[in-house]
Amino acid sequence: MPKPRSISAKPLSVLLSDVFSDAYAKQGFAARELVTRWSEIAGPEVAAHSEPMKIQWPRPVEGQPQEPATLVLRVEGPMALEIQHTSDVILERVNRFFGWSAVGRLALRQAPLSRRNRPAASAGPDPKAVAEVAETLSSVEDEQLRSALARLGASIKRN
Repeated sequence: MPKPRSISAKPLSVLLSDVFSDAYAKQGFAARELVTRWSEIAGPEVAAHSEPMKIQWPRPVEGQPQEPATLVLRVEGPMALEIQHTSDVILERVNRFFGWSAVGRLALRQAPLSRRNRPAASAGPDPKAVAEVAETLSSVEDEQLRSALARLGASIKRN
């Protein structure tokens, strides 16, 4: 009797990797991490109001060094001016992510962001649970430290 084969489930990201890679490549992204990790790269303040749309690479001229690309960002209307003022910082962060000066300038497109399901801010721990944990921390003398530890303990117990 043949030995039964084990069934190994593959992560969905592995199965769809080629599909997403092709879609991102059409928009000029060599790696999709710029899109998927945008909040880590640009910072939460910038990422809350913008998202990368595509990277436009200039045509190479023979005998000339490759010029940096243009990162096109979709930005919510009122924040476009603020993001334009911080463009140097954003460019520095993006190039630090790539490890070389890949992007030389930003182009902003004012439009609503495509992702609207932002994670809701988590509610703080229950005040009763915080008070219960705080009672057990009578040996901590610093009041601020005691309250911070009580909130941390209540949050850990909640999860």
